[in-house]
Amino acid sequence: MTRKKYLKTTLLLGLIALAVGGWFLHLRIHSPFMVRFGLVPMLSGILSVFIVPLFFLFRPTLAYAYVINGFTVILGTIVMAHFSIYYFNGIWTLQNLLLNTLLADIAILWGKFAVGKALFDLELLNSDQDVMPQGRFFRYPNMGWWLVHLAGWSTVYAIGAVFLK
Repeated sequence: MTRKKYLKTTLLLGLIALAVGGWFLHLRIHSPFMVRFGLVPMLSGILSVFIVPLFFLFRPTLAYAYVINGFTVILGTIVMAHFSIYYFNGIWTLQNLLLNTLLADIAILWGKFAVGKALFDLELLNSDQDVMPQGRFFRYPNMGWWLVHLAGWSTVYAIGAVFLK
């Protein structure tokens, strides 16, 4: 086994472990059929546990895995942040923000994104050279592209939450 294959296998197992852990956490907290918003985490969990790792295995579907993984992270971030704000009880302090919101869950979700990005970069980039990839920051597959989508989806979600109450 080459070092690259070993790293890919390790990252893939880490991605699966994070996805399974998050999925089971959601299933434990709220059943997908007991609350109206429970189907989104269930479907995201199915994508994250089964489809995304399978797509990361094959080079032709690598970009799909990267995009699906990233968009499930963005969707989860937006929905969990909204849930934390909407159902927050108490005073906004640093301790309450860290311990009484879903900020820890969002951090774990972005860890899943980082593992997916590492898998994508490992397969797509020539990792034998010590040269950082070049390109425009806001173009796919750079991080700016993800930040633009996070901001855009958040804006659309916020507008919908305000006007569709």
